[in-house]
Amino acid sequence: MKIAVIGFGTVGSGVVEVFYKNRDKIENKAGCELDVKYIVDIRDLSASPYADKWTKDFNDVLNDPEVGVVVETMGGINPAYDFSKRSLLAGKHVVTSNKELVAAHGAEFIAIAKEKNVNYLFEASVGGGIPLLHPLYQCLGAGDVTAVAGILNGTTNFIMTRMIEDGMSFEDALKLAQDNGFAERNPAADVEGHDACRKIAILTSLVYGKHVYPDEVHTEGITEIKAADVAAASAAGCAIKLIGRVEKTDNGLVAMVAPSVLKKTSPLGNISDVYNGVLVRGSDLGDVMFYGKGAGKAPTASAVLSDVIDAVSAGGNIRKLGWVDAAHDTLIDYRNDNTAVMIRVAACDKEKAVELFGCEKEIEGVEDYAFFTPVLNGYKLEELKEKAKEQGVELLCALRVLDY
Repeated sequence: MKIAVIGFGTVGSGVVEVFYKNRDKIENKAGCELDVKYIVDIRDLSASPYADKWTKDFNDVLNDPEVGVVVETMGGINPAYDFSKRSLLAGKHVVTSNKELVAAHGAEFIAIAKEKNVNYLFEASVGGGIPLLHPLYQCLGAGDVTAVAGILNGTTNFIMTRMIEDGMSFEDALKLAQDNGFAERNPAADVEGHDACRKIAILTSLVYGKHVYPDEVHTEGITEIKAADVAAASAAGCAIKLIGRVEKTDNGLVAMVAPSVLKKTSPLGNISDVYNGVLVRGSDLGDVMFYGKGAGKAPTASAVLSDVIDAVSAGGNIRKLGWVDAAHDTLIDYRNDNTAVMIRVAACDKEKAVELFGCEKEIEGVEDYAFFTPVLNGYKLEELKEKAKEQGVELLCALRVLDY
């Protein structure tokens, strides 16, 4: 069977390199001979070692009956959407690392794949090289999953680590991340939470069986986190992390992405630098933790090729993988959430703030005044924030406290 790789950037080139490095092992696991026949890219690859495979015309792939697997590593929606859909309709497996496309159109592609008895696989779209999606649908399907929470973006975790360990400001930590190649020149997708949002949307869809669109997930980034917030959390033995999570409540599923306070000794609270971690909590299985580098050329390429092996060796559609479409109604309002909150205010606003929110525990030895509230419903928290504003109390920070 022949493979076509669409997009020869970091991940695409990694797929080709890792394939030829480990070809014998990959073919042995797939149960057949494999080769990369096409590399599709609009750039000039004539100087590449793989120039003989290069084409600019996707139709070369589409019209070649030898090509059984299309690996889409372009990123973005267009033209990745068109290429993926046409490949599936032509009866070819599609494997992707494109989290944006999976989050937006996963249900549609999964349905087409089932109809055509091929596979649409996307292990590398969440967690890079961390084996995550396969265990979720293969090994944890029997239990009742009550929550999934994780550090899903290595860039933001690197930034928060530098703020925690080195006392850096957000701006300085971001610049360091950019200088080290961890953050793009335009870091908005990472620092504003959009990348983590797409990933938790995919995880929620997979675990609970109905498509969750990214615009349904309440999303906050880390751009407003101050060094004083980090110091206050540290003084309480906690760390601030950007957490994407979904929880099953009595009323339905609540999902969000937001900077949150966790104990430094907790499974997610002690993950540092560019590492990712995902905690799955179930009524029967307890807590299960997945940990590793969430990005990188070789780890992501390895995850892509693992999907290639699964697609080729399956002998048809893997029907237990996937979810069905839904009309933007899988989640309930994020304010149905109930958590304690870490509040920081100016010292002069101490009494009013405590009277409004209630103080479960003061945080000693910090700038201004900081404390933990009792558990508050999200709607109540919004109401109290508005009352604080009306009374002239400036909330320097109000971050949810989680127990993961």
